[in-house]
Formats: sequence, C-alpha cells, structure tokens
Amino acid sequence: MTTFIRLTVVGIAYLTMQAALAVTIPAGTTLVIRTLQGISSGDMAGTSVRMQLDKDVVVKGTVALPAGTKISGRVESSKRGLTRDQKLTVNITDAQAQGRMVTIKTTGAVELQNPYARTTQRGVQVSKYSYQVPAGTKIQFRLAQPLQI
Repeated sequence: MTTFIRLTVVGIAYLTMQAALAVTIPAGTTLVIRTLQGISSGDMAGTSVRMQLDKDVVVKGTVALPAGTKISGRVESSKRGLTRDQKLTVNITDAQAQGRMVTIKTTGAVELQNPYARTTQRGVQVSKYSYQVPAGTKIQFRLAQPLQI
C-alpha cells in the first residue's frame, strides 16, 4: 500500500512540474522553417515533407522551441493536381517537442515559387511547369492557434 501511495505522489509531482514548465506560443507567431529535402512541383498533394525550425521561437525570454526542432509538413497542392495551373503549396502539420508530437495549426499553406521562372539557360526560357525547390529553402508560417508546448 505504501508503494502505491509513493507512486501516486511521484506521479502528481511529475504532472505538476510538467504543467509549470509548459509554454504557450501565441497565435500569430511566425515560425521560420527550413526544408530538409527537395520539393517538386510534380509531388502529389499529401506528400510528406521533412523540415526543421530554422530560428528559436522565444516566448517571454524563454526558448519555447529551439532551432533544429523537427517539423513535419505536407504538400497541399501541386501542378500534379487536377489542373496544371495549381500552385505548389506546402503547410506544416506538427512538431517534435519535448519528446512528443504537437499538432500545429497555421494560417494556411505557403506557395513555393519556381526558382527558375524568370531565368534563361543559354538564351532559352526554363520551363515554368516542372521545377524543384531545393533542400534548405526557408519558409515562414504563421500560427493560427496558440501552440501548447
């Protein structure tokens, strides 16, 4: 019986510490993300995208999410969709924070521009249809809802 009481007290103390250490990142906060893989205009909607936080997210002087935090995202639309006029857009879905996955709600998907749309190679316009956004590309997202860490 005393073991049960001790475990209960330790469990309550742990939960109290977790609540005290919890940080809320407010809605409207900008997250600067860096892609860890190339993203193609030919990727299907729903394709997973690996990313990481490029800059610390600081709340009231405390780092709530450090740079390097793993971020998951997905292609929302692409030229592989129903019409070739669709833009390549991605959104983030969750983050790996303090050993658990935390769902992220943003203000919407971000369009990834064709990095070659306005360039020519040997005097020939590069195709605007098919393109690759390279790994290491920085993208900014804005939180639509507070994020509890």
